[in-house]
Amino acid sequence: MKILITGAKGQLGSQVMHMITSGKSELGEISSQYKSAEVFDVGLEELDITNLNQVQNFVYKLRPDIIINAAAYTNVDACEGNEDIAFKVNALGARNLAIASENVGAKIIHISTDYVFKGDGNMPYREYDITNPVGVYGKTKLAGENFVRELCSRYFIVRTSWLYGYNGNNFVKTILKAGKEKGHLDVVDDQRGNPTNAEDLTHHILKLALSEEYGTYHCTGTGECSWYDFACKIIEYAGIKCTVSATTSNQLTRAAKRPAYSALDNMMLRCTVGDEMRQWKDALKIFIDKIED
Repeated sequence: MKILITGAKGQLGSQVMHMITSGKSELGEISSQYKSAEVFDVGLEELDITNLNQVQNFVYKLRPDIIINAAAYTNVDACEGNEDIAFKVNALGARNLAIASENVGAKIIHISTDYVFKGDGNMPYREYDITNPVGVYGKTKLAGENFVRELCSRYFIVRTSWLYGYNGNNFVKTILKAGKEKGHLDVVDDQRGNPTNAEDLTHHILKLALSEEYGTYHCTGTGECSWYDFACKIIEYAGIKCTVSATTSNQLTRAAKRPAYSALDNMMLRCTVGDEMRQWKDALKIFIDKIED
């Protein structure tokens, strides 16, 4: 089995690589089928996913069985001022990989986001709910999803949210650093979603990849909270002497509008390969215990 991972230097791509090579996750052992797998992890230097010819040639020569696309332009605010770049990476990159995947008969796992939803409801979104993104990031990620659906027959689109992992930058690491340095933080309390540990997400990506349960999935931590609630738990679990105050989105100057409510329901997981995602507080506690040791 050959596996191609794009965005391999990011927090999710590197987590996928680590889990395959180690053969285990915090949720347990992964399938023994991965023990003999050849894994090719590539970043921009090795493969520019926005270049169709380059992608087709690379994939045709490698002929992978599985492509995991963890590459994305994820700076939500920067997307507003760099729409063409965001579209090339998030939409055309997904299109190119989908075309190449179909050409060689590979499965593709494309990582997407809760930001494809408008976020004006109060109930967790299910996979069949209508998408209506409010910003460039969400719009370009939705365009990427649509390309994958249209151009590849063996696909898994996996939407996640509020992701944090051991590699790269994320909200948890930002709050830990700021809490230690400043002693007081103001965090928005009017945006709600699902914190997701990259260990949990990767475990489910690898389960899906060996199945033929194709389709669109939500894969997030169990339970929801606000960014303020999330920050409070980070500070509490790390034992940092820092106060956290709630603020509102309109008090911040940001280029991109965020969905106010983007919690996801892992309905498709429950109905197919099984939902083993941990409660978000439990997964966070283990994560902080490990990085703070």
